[in-house]
Amino acid sequence: MTARLPIIACTLLLCASLAFAEEPATLKVVEIEFCTGIEDRSPVGTGKEFPNTAGRIYCFTRIAGAAGSMTVVHVWYYDDEEKARVTLPVQSKSWRTWSSKRMLRGWTGKWRVEVQDPDGKLLRSSEFLVEAESAPEQHSPTDGHE
Repeated sequence: MTARLPIIACTLLLCASLAFAEEPATLKVVEIEFCTGIEDRSPVGTGKEFPNTAGRIYCFTRIAGAAGSMTVVHVWYYDDEEKARVTLPVQSKSWRTWSSKRMLRGWTGKWRVEVQDPDGKLLRSSEFLVEAESAPEQHSPTDGHE
């Protein structure tokens, strides 16, 4: 009976390690930033509000938990209408990646980017605002200027 105990213990450990090894990778978006540029693989000009003269907005994401080579998808929405879908490689457990969207001046209002796994599962979503140009100040005859 005592000779069987080590065999049973080893079998249980082997089954537990195999079950752990077969677990699928759990991708997580640990950072998401909107910005006007990328320098040295880091976002610059970050914010949640941008003028419609920005030209291009970037969505920077830091991904964790990849097992080997995988992908994520950035889906860009303007007023809930899909405008772009960009598939991006993820090559290690900790990976920085980004996509960008050229902004037309008339595309003012709320934007959203969803980060999805390869199966289309939503990992994270974030929003930003593109503001319209403010009109230049005009002086009226009552303010002392003619």
